[in-house]
Amino acid sequence: MNTANKPRIVVLGAGFGGLELTTLLSEAMGDSIDATLIDKSDSFIFGFSKLDVMFGLKQPEAVRLPYASFAKPGVRMLKRTITAIDPQSRRVVTDDGVFEADHLIVALGAEYDFDATPGLSGTNEFYSVPGAERLRDVLPGFRKGRAVVGVCGAPYKCPPAPSECVLMLHDYLVRQGVREACEISLVLPLATPVPPSPDTSRALLAAFAERGIEFIPGRRVASVDNTRNVAVLDDGSEMPFELFLGVPKHQVPPVVLESGMSENGWIPVNPRTLETKHENVYAVGDGANTGTPKAGVFAEGAARAVASAIVAKLRRRGSGTLYDGFGTCYIEFGGGRIGKVEVDFFSGPSPTGNYYEPSVTLRADKEMFGASRRSRWFGL
Repeated sequence: MNTANKPRIVVLGAGFGGLELTTLLSEAMGDSIDATLIDKSDSFIFGFSKLDVMFGLKQPEAVRLPYASFAKPGVRMLKRTITAIDPQSRRVVTDDGVFEADHLIVALGAEYDFDATPGLSGTNEFYSVPGAERLRDVLPGFRKGRAVVGVCGAPYKCPPAPSECVLMLHDYLVRQGVREACEISLVLPLATPVPPSPDTSRALLAAFAERGIEFIPGRRVASVDNTRNVAVLDDGSEMPFELFLGVPKHQVPPVVLESGMSENGWIPVNPRTLETKHENVYAVGDGANTGTPKAGVFAEGAARAVASAIVAKLRRRGSGTLYDGFGTCYIEFGGGRIGKVEVDFFSGPSPTGNYYEPSVTLRADKEMFGASRRSRWFGL
């Protein structure tokens, strides 16, 4: 496309936020913009698919959505590794070219800081795709003893995921015929599984109790002693294990830390507009400190707000819509049943959540959630 004199929009990261943002900009502006979407990977994977891979419910190749299928007017998708970001000049350096933007959106998500938890790199984690693939091969060898699902720091992506993990692990061990020989414990740095929704938390706690799953709230895993097979919690107590499944501490990627955009591991933004302290520079998704959960559906909502603001600026009309802080999360309860929670962070003085009881029917809703994004972004 001829990009001369077109507004240059550079979006870093092709997760929920980057994909939705560029799709919305393309729908609104078409070829009248010069938008570049940059990601170091060649495919997109829904976060919930990692659990499916880990428990052998789906093959890794079946959950990968190739970025080669992402084609939108006015947008070019590039596979590049970002090596430097200058938010002041809106200049991005990659391993293959330099990009300058009139509008820069950082949507690089959160990465895992394994070094923050001594011993974690020597054991199992299920938040990365390689980690889930490794556990798929490790799990069949776990036949007896204690499995500890341990979270190493907050905030972390998809708050219900550790709860889903223990419930799906219970089902897996039942299918393997070894559940009675195994214990399952969940260590969580939160007081309840889903703090914004007491009803959801109560339902999960009841599900844990029904299945004999130990829940240890308000604690994080501070280190892992792989020689003794012991998880050390932040109060100094120790939990022996035969199988450890960790959730690493999160932070923005190193290239964002080096850019000077972050504070305390996250990018400060106006939570309703996603604006950073730099003019025409926004941050959406897991890396932005909005006060909402780090989950794809919230990144999507933030992208809608940023897209509307950029379109309003380009058209010189209006001011765009504010990020509403609303999102729906589906929760695997095991036994083929899915629960749902709708959380609203900004409408009232405190977050509120509506809980929907687990059912087989809600599985169709979750599948439609995934199918609609596959179709919208990738035409698949």
